[in-house]
Amino acid sequence: MDFRVSLGILLLGFGVNSSSTPVTLSDNDIEKGTSECSPLVIAHRGASGYIPEHTLGAYTLALTMGADYIEPDLVMTKDGYLIIRHDNELGLTTDISQHPEFADRRRKKTVDGIELTGWFTEDFNLSEIKILRAIERIPTIRPGNARMNNSFSVMTFQEIIDLAKNFQHVQKRVIGIYPEIKHSTHFRRLGLPMEQLVVDTLHQNGYIGSNAPIYIQSFEVNNLKELKNITDLRLLQLFDNKSTQPFDQRELGTGLTYGDMATLEGLKEVAKYAYAVGPDKSYIIPRDSNNRLGKATAFVKDAHSVGLKVHPHTFRAENFFLPANFQSVNSDENAIGDLKSEIETYLATGIDGLFSDHPDIPVRIRSTCVK
Repeated sequence: MDFRVSLGILLLGFGVNSSSTPVTLSDNDIEKGTSECSPLVIAHRGASGYIPEHTLGAYTLALTMGADYIEPDLVMTKDGYLIIRHDNELGLTTDISQHPEFADRRRKKTVDGIELTGWFTEDFNLSEIKILRAIERIPTIRPGNARMNNSFSVMTFQEIIDLAKNFQHVQKRVIGIYPEIKHSTHFRRLGLPMEQLVVDTLHQNGYIGSNAPIYIQSFEVNNLKELKNITDLRLLQLFDNKSTQPFDQRELGTGLTYGDMATLEGLKEVAKYAYAVGPDKSYIIPRDSNNRLGKATAFVKDAHSVGLKVHPHTFRAENFFLPANFQSVNSDENAIGDLKSEIETYLATGIDGLFSDHPDIPVRIRSTCVK
């Protein structure tokens, strides 16, 4: 059967339903769905190695492959809706440049200290966003994905929740959702804070308490501390490059860097508000000067010693992303290398979960999963 036909059948069978009734998940179901898989497989922006990221197709394929969690990035529209895009700038991941009716909204903005030119979600209402179609963000590395440009619309957070529930019903397993709040300080300054809205949306859909299959993640710090005060849902602190500051900390002038947060003392502070940490995988095994994996650090051990779970990002199969020792003999950057061996190397460090664009690979190789 043709791949597009197969995908079409999946989408019909597991499509979203915005009128679905919120459900409360039993503790027994939650335990079966979230605590017996090791490591947890988090589908990064869906199965984004196979289908353009953050689309119904990518999420549907990821869940069909057996991912435990799907990971949507959250940004805001000007009329206050949570939508799913990697960034608030729309030019890289939608066909907005092909819409002359929106040409006059192209502008320069500074987002998290970086000057960008493009179209921004906060300048559009939801009905306008729904006109747009998704395109592949990295077409030179994923030319196969680019063949599906314009096949999918931009999803809302509620549509992601509905999709997870539909799959949960059909597959008889709990499906987790792993939202990332993007550009928190930026949207707050625009009068579009996301934190309370994210929590309210999840609570209204029956996701309540620390056992619910939810992780809320952010690269910023203070918004996670705020979330700790308004929900018992699990929180994850993301880590960027060691020399970089979380944007909110940069604005506050604290001097705190991700490298500071990765020390044992720093992790102790993170454990006061977060359940888990999501480091760039180089925190766990750095690469040497030849782009080969080196020796594991103490990061996983230190995080575990203060009670934090560790979910590194991001595992991808193309040569462009892989260490040299796992790349394909085909030197093209878009050639598929040995992601399986890279993941197995990281599993040996004791990680508790991982983010992957190719979730079928970790699903097949992980050691334990009782559904």
